[in-house]
Amino acid sequence: MTHSQSPCPPVSDADWPNQISDLRDGFAGALNVYRTMAHHPALLRAWAPLRQHIVKDSHLGPLRAEVVILRTAVRLGSHYEWSHHVSRSRALGMNDARIAAIRMMPEGEDGLIVRAVDALIDTKRLTLAQEAELAAAIGREAVIDLIATVGFYAVLGYLLMTYETPLDADIAAEMLAKPLA
Repeated sequence: MTHSQSPCPPVSDADWPNQISDLRDGFAGALNVYRTMAHHPALLRAWAPLRQHIVKDSHLGPLRAEVVILRTAVRLGSHYEWSHHVSRSRALGMNDARIAAIRMMPEGEDGLIVRAVDALIDTKRLTLAQEAELAAAIGREAVIDLIATVGFYAVLGYLLMTYETPLDADIAAEMLAKPLA
């Protein structure tokens, strides 16, 4: 299926649903993932508060959240999420070696987080020992946010891959100009 054949290509400004017109100039209109989700206005509106918590207010903090999101993208095979979050990680000061290590099994805290994401995807849970180790390292609220972040980005990944949502132009240009080694 090509993007032009997708039943849910990103919604243009001209076709933006009136019932969510207030979301277009914010996060929802900024990225193709949310422009794709705009085909279901009620879901996009309901998604907004959870997105605020996961993306902006999580107890993981921005760098740990990027480790979770990048590993989730790797495990799901979501090129869109991987590319967007390589860009976001770089903007937060993460170097390419650290980002690339998330594809494999990094050392230290990143490795602890990567193993947790893998456990959630593979066995649908953290063992009590994993949860305790994570809680000691990052705090219990951050562990719960980690679980929620994997679920949140899994849903986005399913949507993106089902509808073959194209990369946003700026991210596509960055990935061409500065590919990850």
